[in-house]
Amino acid sequence: MQRANANTHNTNPPALIGVLDSGVGGLSVLREIHRALPAHPTYYLADQAHVPYGPRPISELFQFSDGITRYLLDQGARVIVMACNTASAASLHDLRAKYPDVPFVGMEPAVKPAVEATRTNVIGVLSTQVTASGELFKQTVAKYASHVRVVVQVAPALVQLVERGDWESPEGDAILRDHLTPLMEAGADQIALACTHFPFLIDAMQRLINAHYDGRARLIDPSPAVARQVRRVLERENLLCEGDVVAQHVYSTTGSAARLESMLRRLIAVDAPVQSLAWDNDARAISAIPVNG
Repeated sequence: MQRANANTHNTNPPALIGVLDSGVGGLSVLREIHRALPAHPTYYLADQAHVPYGPRPISELFQFSDGITRYLLDQGARVIVMACNTASAASLHDLRAKYPDVPFVGMEPAVKPAVEATRTNVIGVLSTQVTASGELFKQTVAKYASHVRVVVQVAPALVQLVERGDWESPEGDAILRDHLTPLMEAGADQIALACTHFPFLIDAMQRLINAHYDGRARLIDPSPAVARQVRRVLERENLLCEGDVVAQHVYSTTGSAARLESMLRRLIAVDAPVQSLAWDNDARAISAIPVNG
């Protein structure tokens, strides 16, 4: 899958990093992984047959995450990155218990950096419902934000805005303003993005904040911190490769391959083929669709 020379931390081929999300949001994390770990191949799986994850029951989300994890492990992944806040909140704990020998990296809401930077003692969080109501979020707020006001705005419409790719429009601006206004009116000066879809909206949201709210808030993208954690996990597992490597990356979806190919070009400037995958009838296992199928 890739070529390496001797300038690595270990003598094995660079470890494959499996990255999963419900759709294109995880590409914000994947982009940072590619920047931080250019020698490592990645396998990205977008479960667009089931996007959005936010409104779905916890049991169903675990079923999806488990099926994707098994598929990525079958492809040779050595580390699994859950590049989805909703899936992390719903499934990460149980997946770690089911696969104790597999290193997982999940998404944690960027509450800590927001608290450290706030001057108004009010932080905002843009999130999905599962993330906002999950134990991980509650524990994070209790640990880091007990002395500040935390204003949560559940924003499933923003996930769909990114998946459709139509946020650069008057309608997109209106949807973004509807979600930003409660946070700004509450006095938030730091807004944590607790969904991997949302970093792709940073430019549009910051433009609206600057235009309508005097630039009073900063948006916090957790993706670089996740990439740094992936690096730490690879080091811990003696899997880190930093040599002269030509890493190859695989992109796949349970939805429309043509649509994901288009979004790859738009969101992360990657022109690559996308593999079509399909769930079995009860959505418990994934298989590749033949090219001529």
